[in-house]
Amino acid sequence: MKDFEYFAPKKVEECLSLLSQYKEEAKIIAGGQSMLVVMRQGLLAPEYLVDIKGISALDYMTYAEREGLRMGALTTHRAIEKSPVIQRHFSVLSEMEKNLATIQTRNWGTIGGNLCHGDPAGDPAVVLIALNAKLKLIRQGQERIIEMEEFSRDMLEVDLTPDEMLSEIQVPNPKPHTGTAHEKLMVMQGDAGIVGAAVSITLKPGDGVCEDARIVISNAASVPLRVREAEKRLIGKVIDDHLLAEAGEVASAEADPLSDVHASTEYRREMVKIFVRRAATKALEKAKRG
Repeated sequence: MKDFEYFAPKKVEECLSLLSQYKEEAKIIAGGQSMLVVMRQGLLAPEYLVDIKGISALDYMTYAEREGLRMGALTTHRAIEKSPVIQRHFSVLSEMEKNLATIQTRNWGTIGGNLCHGDPAGDPAVVLIALNAKLKLIRQGQERIIEMEEFSRDMLEVDLTPDEMLSEIQVPNPKPHTGTAHEKLMVMQGDAGIVGAAVSITLKPGDGVCEDARIVISNAASVPLRVREAEKRLIGKVIDDHLLAEAGEVASAEADPLSDVHASTEYRREMVKIFVRRAATKALEKAKRG
């Protein structure tokens, strides 16, 4: 790796000051699970590395009935997996985390670092999009809130200015009769998904008609992809196996997967059909339970 100057601020204000001073020449490191890999590969060579792992103000998790879930950017994957609050109100997040890498990685890696890495194969982004999450981004004297689905711009590229950082993930409480599920194709448990899908389904009480649906696929485009045409096949209808299969077919057509050493474009398209249907089936079962 190329030599760099290292900073380890303990306060958010100190970090933002460094980012404002060095801008494009500086990069934030949180858990380092992804950043160090791309640095070793020579894909990134910052002049200044700002390690925020010691900023305790960014490591928190709160829940309220009105506001929903709030997680600081330095919340670890393991904390999300094990949180009783998340298991009760947002069980899909805990379920997703159990299949994210190894326990050692989850103990150190952070949710904010994962999202800011911008890998379209990542699991948290698609689940958070399905949950209609928002992100708080801050810079000196300013903050902005954006939809999670607007954050990813391209492969390993996210909507952050050089002097800006992610501070908080905001997840609203789901409507009643909503179920959300995540499924991914792995060679071994904990592997990055060859293809993945997160689906949220909301049913109208009484008649069981689908009131709303969100379908998001991973590693099937250059960003975590929300497949809106597939969602339309479910909304306003009583969902059955035929509709679930149809949604999978439409999602596959909307996908734009690449070929790599793990899978061809054609194989990924076929797997999108299967894993959208699996996740939607599981989400529907949860929604019916209320």
